[in-house]
Amino acid sequence: MARILIIDDDSKVRGTYLRILEHAGYEVVVAADGKEGIKTFREEPPDLVITDIVMPEKEGLETIMELKRDFPDVKIIAISGGAFLEPKDYLEMAKLFGAMCTLAKPIEREELLETVQEYLT
Repeated sequence: MARILIIDDDSKVRGTYLRILEHAGYEVVVAADGKEGIKTFREEPPDLVITDIVMPEKEGLETIMELKRDFPDVKIIAISGGAFLEPKDYLEMAKLFGAMCTLAKPIEREELLETVQEYLT
């Protein structure tokens, strides 16, 4: 069973993704920001990381850069609903920093599951 780490500061988003992915048979762990996400990753590395971009404490772009620096083979999907910039701007930067794939919020259930499955196979 693949293990997925979800990093998102929105508890509703984390909970929704958690339920969708657990129902699909994945083991899921969650973190509320990049700092907590990196700590969780270091304790027990998952097979895939799904991280939001705009977060307090340590935002997603910093999180992606640190994970890719320390764990070059990490698989990362970046997600964003935007904030000060358009979501596509954040997502383009996330790809430059090492995310394999990007998704703009809101993300439909099937889109999430298909993307996760694609990057875990």
